[in-house]
This record gives sequence, structure tokens and C-alpha cells, in this order.
Amino acid sequence: MPYINFDNIDYLANGTSRQQSAYRALTSLNILSLLQLFEAVLAGTVPLNIDIQGSDLDILCHYTDKGSFINTLVKEFSFLDRFKIYETSIGGTDAVVANFFADDWEVEVFGQSIPVKQQFGYRHMIIEHQLLEHKGESFRQQIIQLKQQGYKTEPAFAKALNLEGNPYIALLDVYPSKN
Repeated sequence: MPYINFDNIDYLANGTSRQQSAYRALTSLNILSLLQLFEAVLAGTVPLNIDIQGSDLDILCHYTDKGSFINTLVKEFSFLDRFKIYETSIGGTDAVVANFFADDWEVEVFGQSIPVKQQFGYRHMIIEHQLLEHKGESFRQQIIQLKQQGYKTEPAFAKALNLEGNPYIALLDVYPSKN
């Protein structure tokens, strides 16, 4: 798997048929452009080509003003099918999550006051990309099989790597952050 600039989704346009479908869904509604002020980055399984039927498009965002972020999500996406928005806490940090459908894809927009590249979702994706690149196609297929058996992404990686403890934390220790 070659280097991918995850900051720009153009790589999806020439990817698998599902990646091309995701690209069309995101660009037809200008989703990332509308979220540009929030450093929007597509993360998760689709960029890594380990998505399965029912996988969603995860978009990570960074906000400095939660109210402005919520207002933008409501203004730009509330007209879309099955739109919902809620606030939660992840690791003790407030988060805003919006879900909706674009074409045949469920989209989840996740925002925190943490810069995107420091968020767990982004860090997990980078580590998973490195693992997939290092371990090759049979490992990628193993991850897909585990996901098809019902494992979420990080637990699938943890199982395949025989990692102990909380898979979301254990995965971060595989390739420690450089910052």
C-alpha cells in the first residue's frame, strides 16, 4: 500500500469501486468542502480499503467553537436522510456527532476540540495503514474477515495482532505517536 495523503480524498477517485462510490457521495454534496473550516478528514475503513458492507464514512473534525460547529452541521446537513446530531464525551473530552445518509452511504461527522491529527480516530487510521502496508494482503484479508464476523475495526486489529487489554489503547502503543 503506497503513501496516501489522507488530507485530500482524491485518492478515492482511482481506488476500489467502493472507494469511488464514497468519493462520489462526498463530492456530490461537497461534504468535506462545507466542513473545511473544521479541518475535516475522512478516516476509518474506507480510506484503508478494509470496509465491509454497511461500513460508514467517518469524517473527523476539529472545532474551537462547539456552537459554531453544531450550527454548521445543522445548516448544511439537516435536510439529508436520517440526520441526527448529539453530544457525547470520548475519553473525557466533549464531542459532537452528526449522522446522515449521502447516496447509499451513512456518514458520521465527529468533532472535538482536539486537532484532527491528534484525535484517536486519526491516529488509529495511521497506525492501521502502517500495519496493513507492513503486513500485506493476507493481513488485510484477515482484518476484513474479522470485521465480517462482527468485530469493530480496532478490536479486529487487536485480535489479529494478539494485543492485550483495551484494543483502542493497545493499538496506539503499536506505533507510538511522535508528538
